[in-house]
Amino acid sequence: MIHYIDLRVIAHSTEDPSRVRKALNFFLPGSTDRKDLSVVGDAVALIDAKGHYGNSIKIFSAHISRKQDSEALALFIRQNMSDEDAGLLRSEMPDRLDDEQVFHMRFDKQAAFEGRLELTSSSDAISARVKIATYPRNREKAGRILEELFG
Repeated sequence: MIHYIDLRVIAHSTEDPSRVRKALNFFLPGSTDRKDLSVVGDAVALIDAKGHYGNSIKIFSAHISRKQDSEALALFIRQNMSDEDAGLLRSEMPDRLDDEQVFHMRFDKQAAFEGRLELTSSSDAISARVKIATYPRNREKAGRILEELFG
């Protein structure tokens, strides 16, 4: 079972924040029609920050904890993922699951802006953290849940 999903993306000073926000909205439950982005307006937090060299950055983040929304997002990811990306995710599953049972993925920002879902290894990406809940904590059970969700 998914406990929550966190999404996070950085808009660098050279990027248009509205375009970065649109890329993030691609993943948010309630924005699947891509027309009424006000539906997800309250779901996204914005932090204004400074980069290492003093450059201005904006950090957009969303925390999805409703079971229905988390499952819908997991299904959306799996259904829109290419077979190649699904195979890569499957082969890297043990490495992407940390000791706290958080599963890590990164998605290409530009592809998301264009309405496509692509895994990336770039640090300039939309990062997704999927917290898997098992009681008691059990890595093998978490792995089986991930296989069902994304395998």
